[in-house]
Amino acid sequence: QVQLVESGGGLVQAGGSLRLSCAASGRTISNYVMGWFRQAPGKEREFVADISWKGAWRYYADSVKGRFTISRDNAKNTVYLQMNSLKAEDTAVYYCAANEGVLSMRSLIPGYWGQGTQVTVSS
Repeated sequence: QVQLVESGGGLVQAGGSLRLSCAASGRTISNYVMGWFRQAPGKEREFVADISWKGAWRYYADSVKGRFTISRDNAKNTVYLQMNSLKAEDTAVYYCAANEGVLSMRSLIPGYWGQGTQVTVSS
């Protein structure tokens, strides 16, 4: 079992930045694809970004490309999401996710989820 705990959410003005962190426990994440999803009010949860075991590949949703950066530190069992140039439409609950294996989580349901952290961008 992998437990995931997100932090770093909050209220920020449009154009600002936030860095989300996801601390994993229970197992080392070095063999897990790690990622972030988000869910805005009244909308379905959507993929944001993910990263392979050693960071060899990273995928991003078109809506965040060029603004968000995902990274990981396997020694700290932590994954990050740096969010720059935030927009009001980025407002959502952001969820950390983990999945065993080598496939991107763009088209599958992750095996593990965190509880989520709220990000609110004021315009």
